[in-house]
Amino acid sequence: MNPQGERWTTDQVLALAPDEASRRAGGKLAAPGPWSETGADEGAVWGQCKGSGKKPYQTVVDIKGPAFKCSCPSRKFPCKHALGLLLLWAGDGGEVTAAEPSAWAGEWLAGRRERAEREAGAPSGAAAPSRAPADPEAAKRRAERRMQRIGAGATELEQRLEDLLQSGLASAESGGGSWDETAARMVDAQAPGLAARVRELSSVVASGPDWPARLLEECALLHLLDQGFLGIERLPGPLAATVRSRVGLTTEAADLLTGPDAATVRDRWLVLAQQDSDDGKLITRRIFLRGERTGRMALHLSFGGSPGRPLDLTLPPGLVLDADLAYYPGARPLRATLGERHAPAAPGPVPPGGGIDAALAAYGDALRDDPWLDSWPVVLTDVTPIPSRDGKGWQLADADGESALPLDPRCVGRTSLWQLVAISGGAPITVFGECGHRGFLPLTAWDPAPVSL
Repeated sequence: MNPQGERWTTDQVLALAPDEASRRAGGKLAAPGPWSETGADEGAVWGQCKGSGKKPYQTVVDIKGPAFKCSCPSRKFPCKHALGLLLLWAGDGGEVTAAEPSAWAGEWLAGRRERAEREAGAPSGAAAPSRAPADPEAAKRRAERRMQRIGAGATELEQRLEDLLQSGLASAESGGGSWDETAARMVDAQAPGLAARVRELSSVVASGPDWPARLLEECALLHLLDQGFLGIERLPGPLAATVRSRVGLTTEAADLLTGPDAATVRDRWLVLAQQDSDDGKLITRRIFLRGERTGRMALHLSFGGSPGRPLDLTLPPGLVLDADLAYYPGARPLRATLGERHAPAAPGPVPPGGGIDAALAAYGDALRDDPWLDSWPVVLTDVTPIPSRDGKGWQLADADGESALPLDPRCVGRTSLWQLVAISGGAPITVFGECGHRGFLPLTAWDPAPVSL
């Protein structure tokens, strides 16, 4: 086995970058000049990078995570130094050689692995620490009080929707402030999911010529969610779990892995895409995976962005993980949390997929179970990006030309669209993305290695 582990490709490294500026900055550091004390083993890469100060920045990457540590003050994860180091290592020019970790790198790596053993259960058989509340009765009372608050919020929201319909949708144009007030009321009711949907309603108003129709659709979905929660005791268990998650009631990840009802799925999970979004306060990272044996899709969510709360989990597209996943409960489970890993991540194959009709059927099946879904992850094979017939957008066409799927307007005019067109060059390609009511949003294409869009 390679003493430095399976080397990544340059594309896999660049897929980790949080933005284009980081890619460019990391590329400038992918040369031996600024680096010293570099080294690598089967699980990590480390080195010191000369900066503007007297002391070089100490950078280490746990490639089994992957996870990053750098002494620079950047809020980006990974920072440009970690990207530059990985690019230098991926280039395999002999600059990063096999070695024992430096003391500072070894200390951080040992700490990470100790925490991982505690969370997953140490190999020696030590039990994971219990997360049971100190006072179960108090916890039960708090949960009951929150359910009552959410119920009161849902009832109030129903009255707001009824008033809107009675006064007419046109009245929404002059009621911008009331939407913010209603959203704030839902936050007070401890229903962040309802608050987010109310804010979406305000963004629909006067957003285009067909906004009244779209507003009515969103109001109907919000009404359905309200009624679902108010009658939650009559719903089947999986659908009730979906409603709880949609209004903002969450399940702790540790409970999914170690709780009394814990159930994990072991598979070789292919990383299909990694996507970050930043609202100025919090960075949300979405990692999509698909099981090689089960064929199940999974979405891992993590949040961070501040110096005290980094985005620890980073998985570039194209890797395969032999690991356990635990799905959050719901009528159509998708979100999952990562449990024990049984082997280091390794490069994986181009994923198998289907055509346009199969993608639409998959979204339809998911929507039947969860009517509040915006989209469903799918892999499309042998599709070609072409301009729409009306010339107002783009679409993906099957190889036989009989079926076509419009691209989500959010990607039209962006770099991702032109990347997709360039990768295709007019020929069929494999693309992963989200199929939804707006169309198809491409996230990764294979050429033949994965390229994040």
